[in-house]
This record gives sequence, structure tokens and C-alpha cells, in this order.
Amino acid sequence: MIDRLRKPVEQLYAHVLERELGDTPSHIAVIMDGNRRYADTQGVEKTEGHRAGADTTEAILRWSEELGIEEVTLYAFSTENFNRPEAEQEALFDLISRKLREFADADDVHENEVRIRAIGETHRLPQRVQDAVQYADQQTGSYDRLYLNVALAYGGRAELLGATREIARQAAAGELDPADVTPETIDRTLPDGPTQQVDLIIRSGGNERTSNFLPWQANGNEAAVYFSTPYWPEFRKIDFLRGLRTYDHREESWHRTRIRRTRAALSVVADATASGPRRLTGTLREQPSVGDEETPEGPPDSAG
Repeated sequence: MIDRLRKPVEQLYAHVLERELGDTPSHIAVIMDGNRRYADTQGVEKTEGHRAGADTTEAILRWSEELGIEEVTLYAFSTENFNRPEAEQEALFDLISRKLREFADADDVHENEVRIRAIGETHRLPQRVQDAVQYADQQTGSYDRLYLNVALAYGGRAELLGATREIARQAAAGELDPADVTPETIDRTLPDGPTQQVDLIIRSGGNERTSNFLPWQANGNEAAVYFSTPYWPEFRKIDFLRGLRTYDHREESWHRTRIRRTRAALSVVADATASGPRRLTGTLREQPSVGDEETPEGPPDSAG
């Protein structure tokens, strides 16, 4: 009985959260944590957890497009992930390659003009992954409505270290006066990455750290951070909307947040019950699915 009620209640709650949202972020960065731990709870191989997570990744791209988010950056494979068992790495590389090609050929991607790009030290990846990255780039290179950045062989500290060394080289060669170094200098020196600063970082899986992900691009102390308990394969639309609410309400008082949330809930209930129970049932059925879905898990600490 409880299981039958859970999904309609979650759908209603998701509708309340959407009604409540005001200011949505332009760029969200997602640490997809918990695939391996999810696999452990299910008693299956780690690779099955990564496959389950791939469905959530597809869903979050759809939710982002629906809400008008302009850029999404996904932490798919960190530099530290090279320390994982070879068999697990190879399975991840197969999954990433396949999903990149599927995304690049998907009707929704082309209808919504999604630009797929890879960021990170992609030259360190197997050739099949590099080929898939190039294919996705070729297939979507002319689009600019929504940017999807897939962080592969990515490490924020390594990225900053490389930029620092290049600036030091230019200064030693007399090409740059150290006194002229500005944040814009660093922006120009960093390798190609996101097109804009990160407004919100979302992490699933219960760990409360950002794991070396986009440290420079996280908009100084302005980026909001939302840590979610569910493992990535269990991450739902209501978890995503809660993250967006964290960004939206980052400067509001708790009192104002409670008033706004109550009004949103009353509005949804009033609309849904306007024509009686049948209208309520129909409203619930019309809500978008919030099933458990996801992509390849990224940061090394997500194995915990």
C-alpha cells in the first residue's frame, strides 16, 4: 500500500517544488556519487551500478531542459578514477563511449539543440572514448541552446596547476608582468571548460564534499551547494528540485521560505481538487516521471 502511494505523493511534491521555484540557476554541476554503493546494496557487480546510474543522467538532462537551465556539467570520470581496478575502468569506458554516441544521436538532443562537449585530460582516455567524444562534438557542434559538459579524466587541482605553470612560464620569459595577473588571466589560461561560472553544485550519495570539481569555476563563494542522500541511481526529480530550491532560496530568510512553500502547496492542492477526486487523480497522472535513474559515477570517493 505504501509503495503504491509513494510515486503519486512524490509527483505531487515535485509539482509543489516546481511551483515554488523562482530564480533558477544558469549552470549546474553534478557529482554523480553512489553508483558502486548502490550496486553493493543490490548485491550486483559495480558495473551494474554504473549502468543504473546512466538512466539518471539522461533524466537530469531532460529535467534541466524543461526548466530552462542553460548549462550542465557532469563529473563522469575523475583523474583519481584511474586508480580503480582495470576491469571496472574498462567497463566504465565502454559505458561512457556508448552513452556519448547515444546522446549524440538522440532525437531530444537535436530537437533541443544540446551541445555535447568533453572537458578534462581526454588524451589520457582510451581511443574508443576519444573517438566517441569527437563524434559527439561533430554531431552537436553547431548547437548552443543547452550545453552538456562531460568531465572526463578531470581534476580541478591539476587544471589550476597547469594554468599556474603556464603563467609562471610567461612571466619568466618576460611575456607577462606578474603584477598584471588577474582572474581574467587565469580564465584565459585554463583549458577549454564550461562556458560560464557554476551557480549550483549538486552531489548525490550522502558525502558532503565537492571532490576537486570545478574549483575555479564555482563562482567564488556565490555558488550554492546541495548534498543529497540518495545514491545516484536512486536520485529523483524531487531531489533535483530540492537542489534548485537551495539555489533559489540561498539569500531568503527561513521565514520567507516557509511562507512561499505553504502558498505553493495550497495552490497545487486547490487546483488539483477544484473538480473533485477525479481531477486530483488526473493531475497526479500528468506529472513527469520521477523514477530512479542515472550515468557513470565519477569522483573516486564515490565508491564509499
